[in-house]
Amino acid sequence: MDRWTGKFAIVTGASSGIGKSITRELVFAGVNVLGLARRENRLQELSENFKLSKGTFHYLKCDLCNEKNILKAFEYVENNFQRLDILINNAGIMFGSSLAETKIEDYRTLLNLNVLAPTICIREALKLMRKHKNEAHIININSVFGLNVRAADLPINLYPASKYALHAMTETLKKEVRDNNDNIRVTGIYPSATNTELFDLSEKLHHVLNVIPALESKDVTDCIMFALSVPSHVQIDQLVVSSVPSKQ
Repeated sequence: MDRWTGKFAIVTGASSGIGKSITRELVFAGVNVLGLARRENRLQELSENFKLSKGTFHYLKCDLCNEKNILKAFEYVENNFQRLDILINNAGIMFGSSLAETKIEDYRTLLNLNVLAPTICIREALKLMRKHKNEAHIININSVFGLNVRAADLPINLYPASKYALHAMTETLKKEVRDNNDNIRVTGIYPSATNTELFDLSEKLHHVLNVIPALESKDVTDCIMFALSVPSHVQIDQLVVSSVPSKQ
């Protein structure tokens, strides 16, 4: 991780779960991080942890379902830091209802946050990364549902479809940066059920964490740090991360 010391990262969904965990690890490792999330109070609370850290933590209240908010965040980075080295697309949402039950408003929110938000962030990140021609890394936090719709028997409507879209987006991005000869690596992380607020959105989903082995945010964070820490000539294309029953 030494080569990332002093570099700049954006983490979406930084106020809780995996986003909060990876933000902590990056800042403590000496990376300067801009955390984006809707809940400004959570970001403020998080910032109190970094007073003696090697890196610095900055934050912006950002509704990632709103393109103008995202554009303002990237403009803030360009104006204040003049570089972007790492983008971690982490923010996402899941609704615990079937295709027959889900409201169109929920579909719009899900597709805006799970598909369009990372699309816009990738587009704007590429502009900065290509402008400054620095070594860079884009990491998309996906889900095992982005590879297998039947990964679990859950009523989650368009969630797998949104994650399949993110998977396709990740693969397309790899081809584009390769064809453009960019110094940018691209990684997709595919965790199984993880004990985060994502599963608190409905009683049906929360119950899952009581009956199947679940990952913790730190488990996924360790995988992200691994993908970042390998030599610059190595790209971790995909990391599929599953929890197994404890033998203790």
